[in-house]
Amino acid sequence: MSLSRTALAALAAVSLVGAAVPAMARQSQTPTPAPQASVAALTPPKLIVTIVVDQFSANLFDQYRGRYTGGLRRMADQGLVSINGYQTHGLTETCPGHSTVLTGMHPTETGIPANDWIDGKTGKEVYCLAAPANHLANGRDDVDNGPVGPEQLRATTLGDWLKAVSPQSKVFAVSGKDRGAINLAGHQGQAFWFTEGFGLTTYVEPGETAQAKLAPVADFNRDFRLGMSLAPVAWDYTNDQCRALAGDWTIRGQTFHSTLPPAGLKFDTSPLLDEQTLKAAEYLLDTQKLGQGAATDMLGVSLSATDRIGHMYGTQGPEMCEQMHRLDAALGEFLDRLAQVPGGALVVLTADHGGSDFVERLHDHGYPHARRADLSEIQGVNDVLKARFNLDADPLQAGGSGLMVADAQHRSLPDPLRTQVAEAAVELLRALPDVGFAETRDRLLAEPLPDSREPEMMSLRERMRLSTVAARSPDIQFSFAQNVVAGGRVGSTLAGHGSPFEYDRRVPIIFWWPGATGEERFLPIRTIDIAPTLAHVIGVAAPKVEGRCIDLNGFAVADCPATETTPAR
Repeated sequence: MSLSRTALAALAAVSLVGAAVPAMARQSQTPTPAPQASVAALTPPKLIVTIVVDQFSANLFDQYRGRYTGGLRRMADQGLVSINGYQTHGLTETCPGHSTVLTGMHPTETGIPANDWIDGKTGKEVYCLAAPANHLANGRDDVDNGPVGPEQLRATTLGDWLKAVSPQSKVFAVSGKDRGAINLAGHQGQAFWFTEGFGLTTYVEPGETAQAKLAPVADFNRDFRLGMSLAPVAWDYTNDQCRALAGDWTIRGQTFHSTLPPAGLKFDTSPLLDEQTLKAAEYLLDTQKLGQGAATDMLGVSLSATDRIGHMYGTQGPEMCEQMHRLDAALGEFLDRLAQVPGGALVVLTADHGGSDFVERLHDHGYPHARRADLSEIQGVNDVLKARFNLDADPLQAGGSGLMVADAQHRSLPDPLRTQVAEAAVELLRALPDVGFAETRDRLLAEPLPDSREPEMMSLRERMRLSTVAARSPDIQFSFAQNVVAGGRVGSTLAGHGSPFEYDRRVPIIFWWPGATGEERFLPIRTIDIAPTLAHVIGVAAPKVEGRCIDLNGFAVADCPATETTPAR
């Protein structure tokens, strides 16, 4: 059955129900029948837009919610807002977080445990979307993350499900990062992302040409490069409340001047990155005529500037303040365009993970436990293990957001030695004050997948289990304690994310469409619930996924199918 016939059948069923209500009301002598949703509201949209704001924690959304005046204000006031949205897994990084949004699956099932991992056989680092057989369309395989593609993603996405039943549907995604675009485009869509000095690039598979792959954005790239050559990157204050947040901080012996314009200003660490990403999304919307045909189309937009700014400057200074206001304004213009889509648009906005401020400012703002980790403690564990197992090299080595048990060439130690060292290391690590979680990969994989339908109630162990992938996760799944971070230096990464704690897991989840009526929901939902919800709205059958369909009250063609209730804990 075609999508259009499915939609018509659903509408006919709704119409019959609506026609029967007044008669039933007269029979029961009810004075006023219950209001029925309009046909327009029940018509499935011709365009699904998925917006992922990288490192947009629920805390940051809540902090600025009363100050937004543009697109984020419109979505907050008119959309269906879930204030307790969750990434359910423990290693909250960009690639695994994006992989959950349109697959309906946890990272342990998408196969993406982290942004990268170590191949234990070779000792080489593997990027989460590495595709050695491909090339980059900009002609530089030595930049960014090298050749990439969706092959490492083991799950299919909503765009893949749509294309399987509606080959004429168009699926595009655009981002400041390859892992933002590719995870949203899936295996069958077209992904574009910004690369320095070129504009938008993409991956080229064997048998394809760069010219053909870049054709949808060729004119945009020409105009983008011209514009960048005529107007250098600039970033200054537009809001006095942001200016008031400026100050100096001492970070590992260096002074960080938190002000605008920041030192080392670049395109991809400024609000310009998101503004141009949204311009690229509008360009695809217009030139590809998305939402204007008989089939349903999809557009993914992953906005990377909040993440880049959060890492470089933290989340509580003038830099992030200005980013929030400019992102809000740019999203307002984008929603104006989406409101004009002839076939109607449904937008969902969420984040791949949250984030926190740099620990020095947290410490001075009332969190005395916030600190940089004492890495000499990890070295102490290595010293003990070397002596106990008569090893020539430190066996614990960083890799894939955890710790590998490896030789000097980063290759896994042979078993049973690897297992013995890993288990001994875990016991030693757990005794350190800076460590929040440590467990071997093998022990976690031996446990069943936890029920994540109450994400706020999950233990650290359950969260980390959902981030564990055989052969890709490190030998020891590891996290520092709350508000304890490693590394950091001025001019590079000052703050970050990746922990299993609430500030990194909680994200906003907002559904919005033109004409929507605002609704607030406080019960938690998960990013893995987004894909089955959207699939239901457009009448596409989803495969068996971990996420569940969420009723949108007035947009879905019918209520979501009944599901098993969450068991009591």
